[in-house]
Amino acid sequence: MNLHLDRLSPTPLVQQLTDQLQAWIEHQRLRPGARLPSIRTLAKTHAVSPSCVIEAYDRLVASGWLDARHGTGFFVAERKPALPDAEQEAWGEAVDGSWRQFREGFDELLKLGCGWLPNAWRATDELALAVRQVSRGNPADLFDYAPPLGLASLRQQLHKRLERLDIPAGPERILTTHGASHALDLLVRTLLRPGDTVLVENPGYYNLFNLLRAHQVHMLPVPRTANGPDLHALERLLAEHRPRCLFINSLYHNPTGTSLTPKVAYRLLELAREHDLRIIEDDIYADFQEGPATRLATLDSEQRVIYLASFSKTLSSALRVGYLVADAPLTARLAELKMVSSIGTSRFAEQVVGQMLANGSYRKSVQRLRVRLAQHMAKLLGQLEGFGWEVFCEPYGGMFVWVRAPGRDFASLERLALAHGVLLTPGSAFDYQGAANEWLRINVAYAQDVRAQAFLREGGSPQ
Repeated sequence: MNLHLDRLSPTPLVQQLTDQLQAWIEHQRLRPGARLPSIRTLAKTHAVSPSCVIEAYDRLVASGWLDARHGTGFFVAERKPALPDAEQEAWGEAVDGSWRQFREGFDELLKLGCGWLPNAWRATDELALAVRQVSRGNPADLFDYAPPLGLASLRQQLHKRLERLDIPAGPERILTTHGASHALDLLVRTLLRPGDTVLVENPGYYNLFNLLRAHQVHMLPVPRTANGPDLHALERLLAEHRPRCLFINSLYHNPTGTSLTPKVAYRLLELAREHDLRIIEDDIYADFQEGPATRLATLDSEQRVIYLASFSKTLSSALRVGYLVADAPLTARLAELKMVSSIGTSRFAEQVVGQMLANGSYRKSVQRLRVRLAQHMAKLLGQLEGFGWEVFCEPYGGMFVWVRAPGRDFASLERLALAHGVLLTPGSAFDYQGAANEWLRINVAYAQDVRAQAFLREGGSPQ
């Protein structure tokens, strides 16, 4: 065996050793069961540490090239025939456009319509510190299950946060979840049955539509206006049908960026009382709030509003920590379903979030995010006007602007965007039936990238 390790190369020695061992196995056409040199022999022959050889061998075991036999060494593994690579379909031809932003292998494209912040904006150092602190703390946080309602320490922190929003919620009414989508799933499975009817905002959150469709729940669309749901349309639907509940984004609505006004909010609560309607208020963008805001959960005096939120947008999508607030009996039912379906949430993730809430690092990070988002929002709105785009409504906060280019359909805009290295999210993804339309969701955090600027400038110009 003659391997050539370059100690001046930027590639770590362990990776060089792994790659060259794999190439050597292929070149020599070693049969399954052939034994490789011992750790000590290979380390001595190539002047590397035994730990370097161990890690290289372990990587080859993990990738299926070697078998590790306790006490006897490492042997060439039997290689199974590789599965044929699936043909990569073009981005513009995805079966479901609503999921295009999540696919791997296209990181070179700027995801201008995505629903998350750039990693460079995240509180990386603060999050890493909290992870280290939890890892060095109580071993139970690394290995144990979380209680049915979630960690008491986190729910206590959430109780304090909700108090600041004037949302009455004792810890017994708070249930932690794997993000807001998990909260919606628990609610749909607990409150609804196939054939039930609900009210949804249109445009709205595509994953809610997918979830309701999967559970065979009939959706009635309520147009979203600059002030909230269209009250005339809502009153007509309530008079003609008996929907079980209304799903709503009150603040910084996805995808339009609009927010609920007090007048609309009070009328919504009146209608809910008159028609015995539950309201599920998704407040996932709550921590982007700058200035006064109207929330149904704040105004609700009859516990008709089920409130849910998440840390995915502001802190980390990977942690998957969210929560909901409901009346105590319903919360207990939801906790039971949560345990039956997933045996709880991640104790480790909840402890990390709780740590950041307790030490103030989360509060400081979202303050920085608010300022940065506000600056990018103001700059983009001015640019869109200058470039010739039509804005549905000028948001006063949040991440999204809902826009269209007069005279252009989505297909032409998508071709132009891809030519500039930009990936769009089609407006059809936010329609409850997937109907095509010319509107686009723009994430302001990505709009100052040179690729986005080139696309927006050319896209707004008449053809």
